[in-house]
Amino acid sequence: MIEDAALLARAEALVRAYAAAGKRIATAESCTGGLVAGLLTAVPGSSAVVERGFVTYSNDAKAESIGVPMDLIAAHGAVSEPVARAMAEGALAASHADVAVSVTGIAGPGGGSDAKPVGLVHFGLAVKDGPTRHVERRFGDPGRAEIRRLSVAEALTLLESVDLHRPGSPSGETI
Repeated sequence: MIEDAALLARAEALVRAYAAAGKRIATAESCTGGLVAGLLTAVPGSSAVVERGFVTYSNDAKAESIGVPMDLIAAHGAVSEPVARAMAEGALAASHADVAVSVTGIAGPGGGSDAKPVGLVHFGLAVKDGPTRHVERRFGDPGRAEIRRLSVAEALTLLESVDLHRPGSPSGETI
């Protein structure tokens, strides 16, 4: 669990906002290993908002649990825009949520390459009746724990960007 007062305060505000709007969240996490769902469920009353979380650390789990096509993983790698998008869309389809966020990346300390260095993380955001969005972040190599913390913060930013009063419409199209 991430012990970060600022992130917990953001999670509390998210839970309140989603609960007030009657919206539910699903997560699909690889390199964060469930930390996004863990942070959200640390908030009292989050059961009204967090529909479910998928920890899909392996490629098989991505395919079996949330329907990410293995040929997509083979073509682009698990840490890629297409897979992040497919993870978010798959989590939305495999749940009763209104919004799904996905995280897939290389937290290190090993596993990176020139093309995909440690600290590269892809995020997806799928909203019912709306377009799927993607964000790529290159956090550098401040260490595994910090990459995971920064990834949780970015996932919260994506969830905060959803316009909860207009279905399928993110509030900011800066991505």
